Amino acid sequence: MTGEVIKLLKDWAAKYNDPVWFQEDPIAFPRRFAEKLRRGETCLQDVEVAGIFAAHFAWGRRAMIVRDCTRLLDEMDWKPYDYVMKGSWRSDSASIHRTVKWCEVAQICARLKDFYEGSPSLESLSVDETRCRIFGQKPDRKAPNKKINMMRRWFVRDDDKVDLGTWKDSSPADLLIPLDVHVHEEALAIGLTTRKQSDIVTVGEITDAFKEIFPGDPCKGDFALFGYGVSK
Repeated sequence: MTGEVIKLLKDWAAKYNDPVWFQEDPIAFPRRFAEKLRRGETCLQDVEVAGIFAAHFAWGRRAMIVRDCTRLLDEMDWKPYDYVMKGSWRSDSASIHRTVKWCEVAQICARLKDFYEGSPSLESLSVDETRCRIFGQKPDRKAPNKKINMMRRWFVRDDDKVDLGTWKDSSPADLLIPLDVHVHEEALAIGLTTRKQSDIVTVGEITDAFKEIFPGDPCKGDFALFGYGVSK
């Protein structure tokens, strides 16, 4: 990458790491609970449960994601942790978001309940453990785990702007870029990677490139790629 490209990436990251671009975004749902947590009006687990489902629904048009996250939280009476722990979950074959059915939401709730009965916070789980223990997916050493890495970015980065910073025992330096189709395309176009496979190796290459540009905070590069997409 040239110095000019690096400067553009830094400029885009500075411009687009701003709440104004993320008002109609899945992060708005855990943010609502994170703001209540700062005021002492809710618990960390509310933020985490809202974040789990907002990340799980984060594919498709933003308006659809926001609509369906709202539907889910309405069902939860906007008390996601209480809903999980009460154990009485809607569980039918109707769709809640695209191919996600209410019975899948109930299965995730059951795994969350089981986890919270023994541990206070999802922060203790690795990416792979979150994949298997919470989302119920099989282990996959090649998977990019986009939604989990995105959720971890929300919870770990603490810049008092877009991300929430609710997890205090994790470092932004250890985060991985959430790799979706658009991020991958933009990273290829800029030259952050040459790999066309959407796997963990590509995630590592893009993350390592951003470690050089944003030392200690590689996921700040996520905003740079967002900015590149907007600028196109």
